[in-house]
Amino acid sequence: MQRLISLVILFTLVSMTAFSQQAQKPFRIGVAGLTHGHVGWILDRADDGDIEIVGIAEPDRALGERYCKRYNLPTTLLYSTLNEMLDKTKPEAVTGFSATVDHLSIVQACAPRGIHVMVEKPLAVSVDHVRQIEALAKKHKIHVLTNYETTWYSSNQKVEEVFIKDHSMGKLRKAVIHDGHQGPKEIGVGKEFLDWLTDPVKNGGGALMDFGCYGANLLTWLHDGKRPLTVSAITQQLKPAIYTHVEDEATIVVTYSDGQGIIQASWNWPFSRKDMELYGETGYILADRQGSRLKTSADKPEEYISSPAYAKPYNDPFAYLAAVVRGEITLKTTDLSSLENNVIVVEILEAARRSAKEGKVVTLSK
Repeated sequence: MQRLISLVILFTLVSMTAFSQQAQKPFRIGVAGLTHGHVGWILDRADDGDIEIVGIAEPDRALGERYCKRYNLPTTLLYSTLNEMLDKTKPEAVTGFSATVDHLSIVQACAPRGIHVMVEKPLAVSVDHVRQIEALAKKHKIHVLTNYETTWYSSNQKVEEVFIKDHSMGKLRKAVIHDGHQGPKEIGVGKEFLDWLTDPVKNGGGALMDFGCYGANLLTWLHDGKRPLTVSAITQQLKPAIYTHVEDEATIVVTYSDGQGIIQASWNWPFSRKDMELYGETGYILADRQGSRLKTSADKPEEYISSPAYAKPYNDPFAYLAAVVRGEITLKTTDLSSLENNVIVVEILEAARRSAKEGKVVTLSK
């Protein structure tokens, strides 16, 4: 009996050690496309140890070699097609850094293979594409996440505490969300990025899609995953000589049963900004990247609160993706990266495009 107990203990220790070693293995990621200017986010952290880039699918060999040289990566990682890369490297997940219109084809390739996906914002160019993505994710039981820079802003902690968890300022009545910069050409994005970012088919639009998606994502999160009642939008081409085929200025207004959201998306601002104004029943928060200015009542002065940095894996999209895929954290349907949130984001964006084109308020179906 004593020997049996000893064997059981030994087996348990061996199993725990094997599990620990498996958990510590780098997360195997494939990269789909290099034409998105944010791709440096994943390529620049290849040496961190927790992520292993096992393959890069990019049909433009010269572009692939340029990025490999810039980030000191071997060109043996390069594959001309996504299917070849998936079959030969078998990643745990794929991160998409191509034109938004390609997100559907990335999921179509990955889902039947049981490979999880994270794409750069927004999730899709249209509701038709997003419904197909949603169906594939559910059928093949994979995670499809959407990555936004603003998801990892530490100021979200105070916003979540006040307006989602304890409601210390009452209900959120109005949110004004600002996202924009001088314009993609003005800030010097690469040609391969600019070419599709200013294409109404490949990007689904211009500033409305590029920056309007941030506000739609944050509003959906702030309203606990609720779909808005109505969407209205005004778009303009203030620089038609540069942005001939897409809008460079957009304002979107969404309404809820108990509040309103205003999304300001621009390629015309004097400098880059990503921040939001949130007005509750008893106070407000003006939140930027690192912290928030709060005023909790009329008779109290405004104060600034600097938020502590998020702890890993909540501070990094790729560590977060790995934790979700490996079951270390549970992705909630209301989370900023979730499929459910981002389906609604695309519904808002498509309704905004329609509203701007037709000059009327669009009611969203429930």
